[in-house]
Amino acid sequence: MNRNSANSLGRRLSAWLAWQSLGGLLIVCATVYGATHYAFKARQLEELDQKRALLTYLASEAARNGNEVKLKHELDDFMVGHPQLGLSVAQTDGAIFHQKLLPPSRHERRTIQFNLDSPKPGQKMLRTELSLDVGGDALVLRRIAWILFGAAVGGVLLISFGGFLLVWLGLRPLRELSAQVKVLTAGTLHIRLDGSRQPDELAPLIAQFNDLLARLDQSYEQMEGFNADVAHELLTPLTTLMSGAELAMNSSKSLDEIRELLGSNLEDLQRIAGIVHDMLFLSQADRGAAARRTSTPSLAAVVRRVAEYHEATLDDAGLTLEVKGDVDGEFDLQLLQRAFSNLVSNATRYATKGSSIVVRIEPDAFEQVTVLVENRGAPVDTQTLSRMFDRFFRADASRSGASKNHGLGLSIVAAIARMHGGTTMAASSHGVTSVGIRLKRFAK
Repeated sequence: MNRNSANSLGRRLSAWLAWQSLGGLLIVCATVYGATHYAFKARQLEELDQKRALLTYLASEAARNGNEVKLKHELDDFMVGHPQLGLSVAQTDGAIFHQKLLPPSRHERRTIQFNLDSPKPGQKMLRTELSLDVGGDALVLRRIAWILFGAAVGGVLLISFGGFLLVWLGLRPLRELSAQVKVLTAGTLHIRLDGSRQPDELAPLIAQFNDLLARLDQSYEQMEGFNADVAHELLTPLTTLMSGAELAMNSSKSLDEIRELLGSNLEDLQRIAGIVHDMLFLSQADRGAAARRTSTPSLAAVVRRVAEYHEATLDDAGLTLEVKGDVDGEFDLQLLQRAFSNLVSNATRYATKGSSIVVRIEPDAFEQVTVLVENRGAPVDTQTLSRMFDRFFRADASRSGASKNHGLGLSIVAAIARMHGGTTMAASSHGVTSVGIRLKRFAK
């Protein structure tokens, strides 16, 4: 038996049903046979008991009259018309008083032994053995046994065939579902499984599978978009580098011009290195890398240090930054600085000129801390908020500012939150957009 047939759900269900039906039918047949056997035995013992009572009465009457001959005649008369009975009456000295044995061929018999009053003076009892031929009942029992055995075997075969057919019909929805899944490919992830004709038991599975397909389709689209973005981001600086190198090789330039070209090339190379570095970091986070926590007495101080790094950018945008709240805990300072830097950079990019960016640090009773970066600006729609931390997602399809931002900043924030056992959050209402993370304060 191959592995597929051994693991077949239909075969296992059919086998379980066959064994269960066999066990049930055997119990029923055994019960019927046992009840019939008990009824036959009870009837046989009752008949022997009736004959013993009659013999006891005849012997007591003969003993009271002392008439031995009369008892022998009555015993002869008793045996007339009872070919199924055998009788042996012996005196105490071993002499046979009366005897009529069953034929040797009738070896299936039921026998009882008892004592009768002796009509002979000087003897008190006659040892008596009464036999009943039960061959007819035994033959009936054997026939019943064979009938029950045949019924059990036939019932098992019938139930097994019917069970296999019912299981095969019952599993048809799974086969139809498998056929729908079989046609799915990377290019048909937009297709959803049809559960209209499926049983209610499969509805949750179909719903979850369709949700999975939706996520895969979305991820695949994001991956395709990311591939295009990465190709665009890398192609432009690489083309510039190659063009500059070709021009430098085919023309005579001064030392200052060559230095200027090398400086431009260095900026492009740094941009490429930044993209590669971010992709490697996200890959490590996906493989389950955890934060290296150290004791941090003030999270607000970490945010202020990050703000100092962005001071020039904030001044150029006419923005101010305010930190509200503080908390201590165990965090990976380098990762948090990177996450806060990305959050502040994101808020700076979309904040209204002349407004203030507020960083709120709020601990809760569950050993967690929420860090929200708020900025005033254009409202963000719900769809964009739900995908803001998705990797490779860009709200700005025109890729404005692409020379400085390659669309992985908030994805890195989400990865850092996960590495701290936390989550991300984003909301926008009344012209205020809040983007942040919730972290566990201490390692578990």
